[in-house]
Amino acid sequence: MFEGFGRRVVDAGAGVGIAVRTGGRGPALLLLHGHPQTGAMWHRVAPALAQRFSVVIADLRGYGDSSKPAGGGDHAAYAKRTMAADMVATMGALGHDTFEVLAHDRGARVAHRMAADHPGRVRRLVLLDVAPTLAMYEGTTEAFARAYWHWFFLIQPPPLPERLIEADPAAYVRDVIGRRDAGLAPFAPEALAEYERCAALPGAAHAMCEDYRAAAGIDLVHDRADRDAGRRLAQPLLALWGARGVIERCFDPLAEWRRVADDVRGEALPCGHYIAEEAPEALLARLARFLR
Repeated sequence: MFEGFGRRVVDAGAGVGIAVRTGGRGPALLLLHGHPQTGAMWHRVAPALAQRFSVVIADLRGYGDSSKPAGGGDHAAYAKRTMAADMVATMGALGHDTFEVLAHDRGARVAHRMAADHPGRVRRLVLLDVAPTLAMYEGTTEAFARAYWHWFFLIQPPPLPERLIEADPAAYVRDVIGRRDAGLAPFAPEALAEYERCAALPGAAHAMCEDYRAAAGIDLVHDRADRDAGRRLAQPLLALWGARGVIERCFDPLAEWRRVADDVRGEALPCGHYIAEEAPEALLARLARFLR
């Protein structure tokens, strides 16, 4: 799926290895995936982006072939602050002191925190089919809770959700991604097989749960501290979301991002949640205008 890309594991510090694919030439562009996927989700757009950028496709901590450390009582090992620091360290190790970010779903939450905590490193960011975590939790409705059931399943105390996922990881992946608007049709067999393989790796179920437990706890503490202090993102931000997705139905993503960032633009694209796999050409067209 990634002809011409190299693959390696980068030491991000504290014993954590981040698996990356790298390819292309030009300004640095970091791609971050969502749940329950891996960097393989970018296979339909990465080759085109590599014609203009030095593309780094990372597996987030806890996902894919990256390290999966145990969580802790406060879930800080999977705080978006911690995961953002992983990415800054990884990009630095690859020789990229500043970079742009294209991120989907959970990766977009990491990108949000990275832009807030490391403003000198992130030049621009494109966030796909998310509203800010704090806005989504504080604005939870019955419709949102039913559609994003996994948010509330995964944060249950261990080991219940881990045990249920580990009983059939492939079924969990297919249920999460296949219950959206387009079903399983958008996913290439090779990509789907990669998501299923990685969900079955030792520690993967626990890591996915810890990602969400952190989002419902320590991440909200960090987000509220930013709000109370009036800290906002200064980088140009492009928000794109699916016209047939839950974000469109339950939130006003431009309004929510403008609550936390100064320079926001965006629009809905003719697809559901998985923009890079459902509408790659539409995504590339918007990126060409925004990522200069």
